[in-house]
Amino acid sequence: MDDIDRELVALLRGNARMPLVEIARRLKVARGTALNRIAKLERNGTIVGYTVRLRPQTEEHRMRALMTIAVEGNVADEVIRALRGDPSVEALHTTNGRWDIIAELRADSLEEFDRILSRLRRVDGISSTETSLLLSTHKL
Repeated sequence: MDDIDRELVALLRGNARMPLVEIARRLKVARGTALNRIAKLERNGTIVGYTVRLRPQTEEHRMRALMTIAVEGNVADEVIRALRGDPSVEALHTTNGRWDIIAELRADSLEEFDRILSRLRRVDGISSTETSLLLSTHKL
């Protein structure tokens, strides 16, 4: 990726529905060049899809939490595969330091979180977890 590709990706991250004419204008390239660069980034797997971001107020009844996870031995890939299939897991991140994985969780109530945490803690390969509820978001 060159500087134009990085700027293109930044524009798409900000608004994946930005008109192609506007993307080309901001990049100072021809419309066809912008289109070809997007197609190339999709073909080579740099861009794997487009999504919708919601403001936190949109899902105000949904509670969020971060679960930090320590993995036994060298089975992080298996743990991630198991967690990926759980509908309450919004995203997974590998990390270094004390914790191996951070899972972003969503639930509609504390009781549901209790059930989710009990279920996730039983995943083979998880040695310990620590969970924090997210109370507010200050930057999106």
